[in-house]
Amino acid sequence: MLGRWLQARWYSATAPRALLPLSRLFGVLAARRRRRLQAAAERLPVPVIVVGNLAVGGTGKTPFAIWLVEHLRRQGWKPGVIARGYGGHAPSYPLHVTADTPVAHSGDEPLLIALRTAVPVVVAPGRVAAARALLASHTVDVLVADDGLQHYRLARDLEIVVIDGRRGLGNGALLPAGPLREAPERLDQLPLVVVNGGPCALRHPGRIDMQLQPSAVVALAGGEQQQALAAWRGRRVHAVAGIGNPQRFFELLREHGLDPIEHPYSDHHRYRAGSLDFADTLPVLMTEKDAVKYRGWATGRHFLLPVEARLDAAATALVEQSLDRLFSLETY
Repeated sequence: MLGRWLQARWYSATAPRALLPLSRLFGVLAARRRRRLQAAAERLPVPVIVVGNLAVGGTGKTPFAIWLVEHLRRQGWKPGVIARGYGGHAPSYPLHVTADTPVAHSGDEPLLIALRTAVPVVVAPGRVAAARALLASHTVDVLVADDGLQHYRLARDLEIVVIDGRRGLGNGALLPAGPLREAPERLDQLPLVVVNGGPCALRHPGRIDMQLQPSAVVALAGGEQQQALAAWRGRRVHAVAGIGNPQRFFELLREHGLDPIEHPYSDHHRYRAGSLDFADTLPVLMTEKDAVKYRGWATGRHFLLPVEARLDAAATALVEQSLDRLFSLETY
């Protein structure tokens, strides 16, 4: 109940006044931590690109990170990905993530990235340790840090923030009165800000608009058999979303003519065998992030709907300009 109340206030017009003193304290402590860690940040022998969030919760960061990795590879670079592996608990770290890595060890997002891109992915609680392990075992010439904006122990060469275009920066307050990990002014220091859909009125010289486009529906336990999403129009389905903003998934289904029975779960929710076997014969449609956690228990009624980040030519050109500046640095 408290969590739902806070979420509602975070994305309302005003912040809870009683929590504002705690937000100010959070801001002071976060600024001190940032200065302390940046002073001793470790620089790596290859460029580091951080893709992160300013706000807690889902923004579409992972789809953009996948797009960026694939774009880098198309340009001839050899990217690798490092992450904390939130939600996973490996027997030891750093952990090299492959298609066969148990999601309980890697966390859902690193496994999803590994499955989608087939690039080297390493997770560890410390991004520096993950990066050094990846560089020691793979030939890569650029690192993408998934969700590492506030991990200031790792020096970075390019920072990109992804914002949910429908929720924006919420009430603009820091935790716990608002959803922000850092003040909105932090955006002024960034060359690129990706806005994921929606009517967000954010003004930024490096604003990039991104849309998440669904692809074909995939049978989770059927040899990856695919069906066009249009063929599901009018169908009633159980819709499962354990992501930062489950309503985005449900609205996407409605926009494409489906009739979803909503099953929202917390971000990084852990499923158990049979937990998505509902007491009827309706199909169960879930996000790709949920599917990597449920694939071992899937039956013929379980399906996933992958989404892909789409950027127009102007947005892609802005990304390429930042990458050109990055790779022209004499440091590398």
